[in-house]
Amino acid sequence: MKKLFVTCACVATLLVVSCKESTQDKVEDATEAVGEDIKETTQDAVETIDTAMTEVGNDIENGVDNVKEEINEHVEK
Repeated sequence: MKKLFVTCACVATLLVVSCKESTQDKVEDATEAVGEDIKETTQDAVETIDTAMTEVGNDIENGVDNVKEEINEHVEK
């Protein structure tokens, strides 16, 4: 989040300081690069969350199965 804010501040500063076309092109390229970085980071976060949720779901299912087995063992005694 800090990187995004700092990058936006730098982009704004560059726009105010210089109006050369080449500078504007560089700013536009930098802005697009930041956008791509944000997109990639978001996708990585989504994948990480999905993996973690799958693992938690599997752990819950295993826990339920273990409890069922223990209950059945005690009922059979």
